[in-house]
Amino acid sequence: MNTKVGFKSGFIALVGRPNVGKSTLMNRMVGRKLAIMSDKPQTTRNKITAILTTDEAQLVFIDTPGIHKPKHKLGEYMVKVARNALKEVDVILFLIEASEKEIGPGDLYIKDVLGQTKTPVILVINKTDLVKRDDLFPLIDKYRSIMEFREVVPVSALEGDNVDTLIKLVSGLLPEGPMYYPDGMVTDQPEQAIIREIIREKVLHLTREEIPHSVAVEIEEIVPRDNDLIYVRAVIFTEKESQKGIVVGKNGTMLKKVGGMAREDIENLLGSKVYLDLWVKVKKDWRNKDSILRNLGYEFKDR
Repeated sequence: MNTKVGFKSGFIALVGRPNVGKSTLMNRMVGRKLAIMSDKPQTTRNKITAILTTDEAQLVFIDTPGIHKPKHKLGEYMVKVARNALKEVDVILFLIEASEKEIGPGDLYIKDVLGQTKTPVILVINKTDLVKRDDLFPLIDKYRSIMEFREVVPVSALEGDNVDTLIKLVSGLLPEGPMYYPDGMVTDQPEQAIIREIIREKVLHLTREEIPHSVAVEIEEIVPRDNDLIYVRAVIFTEKESQKGIVVGKNGTMLKKVGGMAREDIENLLGSKVYLDLWVKVKKDWRNKDSILRNLGYEFKDR
């Protein structure tokens, strides 16, 4: 535990509509890729914890699934995770996109959720690299008219613009406290969970619009072998045979691409050569079956 006088520590939730860049921002702040990034909505399914330790503070970021009105049991789980995260934090970062012209129903829904907490909320306007600075002022006025924010901070998570300013602001809002995690630790997620998300990210990236969010990944085995090689066997689940065919590709070409891209990220994570053994199986309607969701790591727990 850190006993330095004036040292601050606390927990920060990133919330916002799906696909506003929460994972990209969290990865940028901690300087490591820990959460899945995709241009498709609702890619974050579990609460991902990332840790940034400076000389003055330790910031523990919680990247929640996008808050949205759920359409299936998996969606209900994702929203429950996001809501529960708000109960355990010291600061909330509410992310919106700089290119917005009007406040949409999704953001109004989130505003109502945040209105039930007394936790300080910072409005983070992301993707400022896509707009002119003067275009931000009308958007800021519209959001300030519906909700009170501690601060409003425009950033570009992709380019890193103004992210350091956001980190300093968040640090100043945290209470004095201990160092919860060892210096240098960047996540409390087990390697298996991160590997699972890496593989799923590659599937989403390579299949583009052909595969909806009906893909899940289960890590069946991680075993060290000779010559510092690590064997990883994983199963990619789809809901339909037609989706399985797309993931596998003609003569297995798509699956080979997924494996090649995923293996590179997994080797960077583990610091070792990896043999990635990928399989594809069908689990019909898995997103609506509690038992399958639990087996795939989506635990329904009330806090």
